[in-house]
Amino acid sequence: MALFIYNSLARTKQQFEPLHPGIVSIYVCGPTVYGHAHLGHAKSYVSFDVVVRWLRHSGYRVKYVQNITDVGHLTDDADEGEDKIMKQALLEKTDPMEIAQFYTRSFYEDMDSLGVLRPSIAPLATGHIPEQIELVKTLIASGHAYEVNGNVYFSVASFPGYGKLSGRTDQEAQQAGARVEVRSDKRHPSDFAIWKKADEGHLMKWVSPWSTGYPGWHLECSAMSMKYLGETIDIHGGGMENRFPHHDCEIAQSEGATGKPYVRFWMHNNMVTVDGIKMGKSLKNSVNLKELFRENDPLAIRFFILQSHYRSPLDFSLAAIRASTTGLEKLRQTRKRLNESTPGAALFDTAPFVQRFSEAMDDDFNTPIAIAVLFDFSKAINTALDRSEGISEESLKASIDFMESAGTEVLGIIGPGETVPHGDMLQTQTRLSRVMEILIELRADARRQKNFALSDTIRDRLLEAGIEIKDTKEGASWSNKTGA
Repeated sequence: MALFIYNSLARTKQQFEPLHPGIVSIYVCGPTVYGHAHLGHAKSYVSFDVVVRWLRHSGYRVKYVQNITDVGHLTDDADEGEDKIMKQALLEKTDPMEIAQFYTRSFYEDMDSLGVLRPSIAPLATGHIPEQIELVKTLIASGHAYEVNGNVYFSVASFPGYGKLSGRTDQEAQQAGARVEVRSDKRHPSDFAIWKKADEGHLMKWVSPWSTGYPGWHLECSAMSMKYLGETIDIHGGGMENRFPHHDCEIAQSEGATGKPYVRFWMHNNMVTVDGIKMGKSLKNSVNLKELFRENDPLAIRFFILQSHYRSPLDFSLAAIRASTTGLEKLRQTRKRLNESTPGAALFDTAPFVQRFSEAMDDDFNTPIAIAVLFDFSKAINTALDRSEGISEESLKASIDFMESAGTEVLGIIGPGETVPHGDMLQTQTRLSRVMEILIELRADARRQKNFALSDTIRDRLLEAGIEIKDTKEGASWSNKTGA
């Protein structure tokens, strides 16, 4: 069966064939690293992790790029406000790069716990300022951008296709631009910044031909995706909330610079909700992954996410997490039983389950159906194993291979070689979290008593052990640098 992907640009499912036979290029918008990852991040990166896994399982060589935004993302997601990372640095009274590095480590720690494979390339926005400056030069030279008082703006009027991804009309884009404070040097309210002149107190800035400043948030993805994947890429992924303005702006500046199609397939994951309301840091209803992991197996969280299609909303509740934990345990017990079974005589045909699983994954990565197939298989194989004759050695091997392929290699919900639940691991994580809570409380008491020598000793000794403490406005947080 051919693979069909829902293309957000075409607004329909389309058969997927890569631009270059056998090789798939995929770019996914990475996190802005100014805080710990939450469940909304997990839905996005677990969803695209399964996309990459299935493509590789299908025989493709996948070049997967996922950036780290460590500069340029302003607090209102447009052209005004503070840089999110700089704002956090000021709150924590430290350097923006320290903020970015700390929360980048924290992000990967959480993704590793969720079984999310690392991207082929993880470029930093700050590491690609020269490429972004060159892209701005190209856009100015082609008439798509203009400079005023050290700021450079993309002229939306120069690109007739602006808004084709989100479906926004030019009038709607104007209204969106008018809702924020619009600089007087813009020619048009919907024009967007690709280079910003830095104020005197701005901490993150670079020298450019137009001013000492920093790149616009939208610019980095175009520059880095084209550097590593070429001017036209197969798949670009991200959250639905990024279709406008972020992805519309990416299309305009990329296609304006090259005159070629930027992305062949746009994929957008839906949001996580809490009581029907979008989860997000700005709404103060986000569920911190580290807090979730203290009481829940990370792979149960992954299983919970994959029970919802990537294009469907995912409503969070502790009851749903508990149900997912129970369901995952049933699949784990099935694999444990298969691994411990002695070959018998009866035949068991795994082919129908393999076919149904593949059909589900080829139908726009339909993980809820794929998981349902696993449960159907689990019920059928347990019934077969309950019979006195058991199943043949060949059938047993095929069944184990299917569980390994579907549950471990593709969905990533059953750890490699795992034959027992993750109880010991979960208990270890819970104990570590509780020990850290005690140490952070003791350190806070020392600081209140102005015993800064003891406070610093606790911090430094923990750092030697691979655990980094950060003092923030909301209190102290910690990150395990060892990955243990």
